[in-house]
Amino acid sequence: MTATLFSAQPADQGLYSRAHEHDACGVAFVATMRGSAGHDIVAHALDALRNLDHRGATGADPLVGDGAGILTQVPDAFLCEVVDFALPPAGRYAVGMAYLPREASARVEAIARIGDLAREEGLGVLGWRDVPATIDIVGTMARECMPWFAQVFVTSLEGEVSGIELDRLAFGLRKRAERELNVYFPSLSARTIVYKGMLTTGQLEPFFPDLSDARFASELALVHSRFSTNTFPSWPLAHPYRLIAHNGEINTVKGNRNWMHAREDQLESDVIGGDLRRLFPICTPGASDSASFDEVLELLHLGGRSLPHAVLMMIPEAWENHADMDPARRAFYEFHSTFMEPWDGPACVTFTDGTVVGAVLDRNGLRPGRYWVTDDGLVVLASESGVLDLPSERVVKRGRLQPGRMFLVDTAAGRIVSDEEVKGQLAAAEPYEEWLHAGMIRLADLPEREHIHHTPASVARRQRTFGYTEEELRIILAPMARTGGEALGSMGTDTPIAVLSEKPRLLFDYFTQQFAQVTNPPLDAIREELVTSLGTSIGPEGNLLDCGPAHVRQVVLDFPVVDNDELAKIVHINADGDLPGYSTVVVKGLYDASGGEEALRARLDEICGEVSAAIEEGARFVVLSDRDSDRDHAPIPSLLLTSAVHHHLIRAKRRNLVGLLVEAGDVREVHHVALLVGYGAAAVNPYLAMESVEDLVRSGAVTGVTQEQAVKNIIKALGKGVLKVM
Repeated sequence: MTATLFSAQPADQGLYSRAHEHDACGVAFVATMRGSAGHDIVAHALDALRNLDHRGATGADPLVGDGAGILTQVPDAFLCEVVDFALPPAGRYAVGMAYLPREASARVEAIARIGDLAREEGLGVLGWRDVPATIDIVGTMARECMPWFAQVFVTSLEGEVSGIELDRLAFGLRKRAERELNVYFPSLSARTIVYKGMLTTGQLEPFFPDLSDARFASELALVHSRFSTNTFPSWPLAHPYRLIAHNGEINTVKGNRNWMHAREDQLESDVIGGDLRRLFPICTPGASDSASFDEVLELLHLGGRSLPHAVLMMIPEAWENHADMDPARRAFYEFHSTFMEPWDGPACVTFTDGTVVGAVLDRNGLRPGRYWVTDDGLVVLASESGVLDLPSERVVKRGRLQPGRMFLVDTAAGRIVSDEEVKGQLAAAEPYEEWLHAGMIRLADLPEREHIHHTPASVARRQRTFGYTEEELRIILAPMARTGGEALGSMGTDTPIAVLSEKPRLLFDYFTQQFAQVTNPPLDAIREELVTSLGTSIGPEGNLLDCGPAHVRQVVLDFPVVDNDELAKIVHINADGDLPGYSTVVVKGLYDASGGEEALRARLDEICGEVSAAIEEGARFVVLSDRDSDRDHAPIPSLLLTSAVHHHLIRAKRRNLVGLLVEAGDVREVHHVALLVGYGAAAVNPYLAMESVEDLVRSGAVTGVTQEQAVKNIIKALGKGVLKVM
């Protein structure tokens, strides 16, 4: 499936890129704890959806919506009566809502190929059903890219397979069909079904008459009204997806997708059958941030984790600075942080697997969510109040979602599961504390190495090499060395932007900070210290679909900026022979100065090869260093060097096997560190900036601090600045 299939999206052109697709929407779910399905739950959910109309958007044509949809349990009784073939017992068949080509011959071919793929995946097609749709109620743009709506019913060829086991087989079929054919499946599951499209909230029910049928029953329903921020509407990109509906924006999605691509080669599963490579890429190119989130969440869930477990891996609460958190829960989060980075951004994510249904907010709580529970077991959660008219005397409990806390309803057990219970059970499932204690190494615990002092002449020579100016030493570095904070200055600058400047500029200057697509309150890194952290761990990652003590053989860094002595600890991590599983390789980022551009290109290719070879020989850490430049060997700009290696390893699917550290002489500002971290560096050692402030103290240009304190201050200032950028 291509990103523009069944979509009003144009091809990438000018300043428009499909990679910037984001959503800002309204979400709600309705569930019952009475223990029986009913059409009333579907009707309530559709009412809630219509009351979220202001949360969605339309184009110039008010009949073309950005998207609306509903996810429910598979309505077995309804489906048994509307198909003209026999169905196995509920749970023993999977039903897929399929978007097929509207052209008849292409549709026939697609149906035939889906049957072939199903057999290859161990599934048999029971039959097809054309889904009734009132297509004349939508606008021209929506009709022009509208698919043909059909449902396919499949069952296992290998005996009585049901529930999530059948969903794992259907997962392979769906992924392959979408990769190899011009089709899209909003859902293909034995547990849930999705009706959605390029519709307004008021169009969803009349467009799909199935939803009005009294036989269409469910214990839960999740609805969504889409506002596609700065983007184009699409039938596939309407919510809900297979597991979630999402209000907000995932700001980290570009990095999340890159990391997932890099992890694919290490994925192995005992429960998802066959060669997993047939399912790649996990994240569909060109999909929205929410779609990518759903695809990774689905992989984690089908790979063996419960849905709440998978959600908390991707949206962990702020655990790093939470002093009162239960140690077992903290260990749960720390363990998973070693091989899954947060999908971060303002978000209210609702989720369901057909049995449990819940919601969680991002760690900052930047999206709203409110819930109500009535005396007859009805549970309603929405992105705002007023989605359903509930008599106040019937409401026995109400509240709001809180940052990092999970609200969960178990329809099978007929109860609300508390946040403490969910996380307590997950934290106790494995000996995470024991694994961390045995495997993680704190940088401070590594033995000290010799500190090397450089002469003023050496520092001055290298300052000239890296283009340092008197203004940078006096206005940028000196204040950081004195106070541990960035220098204050007026906003704005009258210097030409780098691309228009006639003067040589650092590569860093050609980049600017990227801001969120939707309106978010600014992060106060001082007053919101509880939910912010600069800590990380470096080293190879384990298989994302597995869990064990080998996942945490890493080194913990409290800060993304390390001094020369700390870098020396990592470079010589096994110098004493007591850490045989750890190995560091230093790769020189220098090129033949006389060779010009061609020499630079050739050297970058050589460096990528050197790093790949080092990984194959067992290196866990690679230091990219521009030290030891001279008249014949020029330093490669650290940003170019880092990004070249980072993306090379992503393409080679080896990025998660090694931690990248950068020893850079051209780094002296917060912006420089932020860029290097953004382009793949786990830690940055701005060695020349540190040696420069030592020299400033030595010469008397900076007073009131020792050389050691000046270096600590510059690390603190750069770290605080990176936190502010985050």
